[in-house]
Amino acid sequence: MDLIYTEAGFLIYIDMVNLKFYKYQATGNDFILIDNRTLKLQLDQPQIQKLCDRKFGIGSDGLILIQDHPDSDFEMVFYNPDGSQSLCGNGSRCAVNFASFLGIFQGSTRFLAFDGEHQADILPDGQVRLKMGDVQNVRLMADGMFIDTGSPHLIKYVINVQNYRVYDEGKAIRNGGLFKEAGVNVNFVQITGDSEIFVRTYERGVENETLSCGTGVTAAAIASSHKGLNSPVTVNTQGGTLTVEYTQISNDNYSDIYLTGPAEKVFEGTIELN
Repeated sequence: MDLIYTEAGFLIYIDMVNLKFYKYQATGNDFILIDNRTLKLQLDQPQIQKLCDRKFGIGSDGLILIQDHPDSDFEMVFYNPDGSQSLCGNGSRCAVNFASFLGIFQGSTRFLAFDGEHQADILPDGQVRLKMGDVQNVRLMADGMFIDTGSPHLIKYVINVQNYRVYDEGKAIRNGGLFKEAGVNVNFVQITGDSEIFVRTYERGVENETLSCGTGVTAAAIASSHKGLNSPVTVNTQGGTLTVEYTQISNDNYSDIYLTGPAEKVFEGTIELN
């Protein structure tokens, strides 16, 4: 407990919490993970924003609480750096790895996320294979292809994605036109092989390009079926490589969608939170 003086000269007390956290990354998409099975931690939006801030906090592309759930192995509560919520594919794979580290399950798991229940397996090589929700809402639009994979994504095909102005173009699309109110994640995609693409993503909630986006690469892989690519699709990102598998039922209906890639702990520590 710390003492501070107000401008009026009165002493007040501020409770300081030593918060234990773990830092994970999945193809360069990094997250703060916290074991909140006791439900003692209640974070408000300013606290989430400060913890995720790369200058004044720990720094991350999102924050994840692991909590008990009566009908699943655990519940994953995910926050974007701005405090908003959505499904996060890479964050889910980190949550699975973390939950295994905590001893919640071994091998295979069922857990609750923002968009409902998911299944996942930790493979012998340590990679996490995550089952995503079915997709039934592929829409062709003037600016590209819209797909919701638990989080809304717009897919745009470009010729040279490595040199593309992802931040400027992504920000303009995310904040303009049809997406001005709710926002959208924008994925710039280059087809690089028969079943291979390269994806760069401007993420809503992060409001910047991230090294990888799990729901984004899933959406991009599904969209690539309209370009003649077949499952499984190898997806390269700035942060590493993932694999997306799916069963195409029709042009706008996909099931048995799996996102597979690495997820690993980077470090752990404590931070004072008030």
